[in-house]
Amino acid sequence: MKVIPSKKMSLFEPAIFSNLKKYAKQQEEAFGLDLIDLSLGSPDIPPHEMLRKSISNLSKQSSSYGYTLTGSTEFYEAVARYYKRVKKVDLVPETEIVQTIGSQEGLVHLPIAFCDPGDFVLTTNPGYVAYAAGINLAGATPFYIPLDENRGFLPDLNAIPEEIAHKAKLLILNMPGNPVPMAPSIEYFTEVVEFAKKYNIIVLHDAAYSEFYFTGDAPISFLAAPGAKEVGLEINSLSKSFSLAGARVAYIAGNVEMISIIKQLKSNLDFGLFEPIQATAALALDNAEEITASLRTTFAKRHTTLMNGLKELGWEVAPSSGGMFVWAKYPYELDSVSFAFKAIEQIGVLMVPGTTFGSEGEGFVRLALVQQAERLEEAVSRLKNLTL
Repeated sequence: MKVIPSKKMSLFEPAIFSNLKKYAKQQEEAFGLDLIDLSLGSPDIPPHEMLRKSISNLSKQSSSYGYTLTGSTEFYEAVARYYKRVKKVDLVPETEIVQTIGSQEGLVHLPIAFCDPGDFVLTTNPGYVAYAAGINLAGATPFYIPLDENRGFLPDLNAIPEEIAHKAKLLILNMPGNPVPMAPSIEYFTEVVEFAKKYNIIVLHDAAYSEFYFTGDAPISFLAAPGAKEVGLEINSLSKSFSLAGARVAYIAGNVEMISIIKQLKSNLDFGLFEPIQATAALALDNAEEITASLRTTFAKRHTTLMNGLKELGWEVAPSSGGMFVWAKYPYELDSVSFAFKAIEQIGVLMVPGTTFGSEGEGFVRLALVQQAERLEEAVSRLKNLTL
């Protein structure tokens, strides 16, 4: 039979990550390359022992295998305690939180709940790939906000034309960002709230890297800004901060009416997360300070090692004090996709081409801090020997 994909599938091109890894594997087998993979932002540090024990013990219980339908009371209350304790934000567990099956699922499905074809969604270029997928799925139209390098790569709201702002339904932000690790401030989030109120725009802040900070205090939550819960939401995941990527557990918090609409959508999409995962996630949130402190120590060392090493090679590195990635401009006259494949071929270092995240990423690569500091030093040493 002739299988014909839907027209909508033309909007979903295969991700480059699999092509990078496939090519790297071929090079490894053909030439015996010792690969250093800095591509995918998947935590290399295992979950804390208490979390591994929890999910193991709970999985042995015969009562753990039914539908959960929604997030458990235990999970929602743990999220609220975490936000109160760590973010200084009050949340009502029953009405201001909804669980998602990882942040990817939440990000891709959320535009369906609020956007119609023809609505504009404001986001950044470069930006995380899931945002474009969600916008396309909803049939909405993206408008890309320039990043203001003079203000630490914060999205420049003043660059949004008035006619676009009036047609916009949703604004998606990500701080610390992926791929560009810009840092938020209460002043900037206050500006965002005022902008959203003026144009009646829903704000979604992706806080997936909120526990990845290397100097000073933790990044501020969007929901901590005055009036934030009147206009928007924050999505957070346990994938990175608690090394629970495979468990696929996350949540969206904020505006009561918006949360209710998302719950209505999700009631038609899934039947809830495995109960042992929910209980273990609650345990992680209740012990966040202990678990994430050692993570920050490890990643701070990696961050310094890679940033300083690249600068010494003459690369331009976006300044950052947090996040899980380094965003860097390489000093070669070569497009970013070709550069990434050449780096695999010549030195066995995997990086993600900047154009994966948008056209403005040309000339850049994203490097994930997912190897030990010694391996990052080795990666820098190899990059020094590139011949292009």
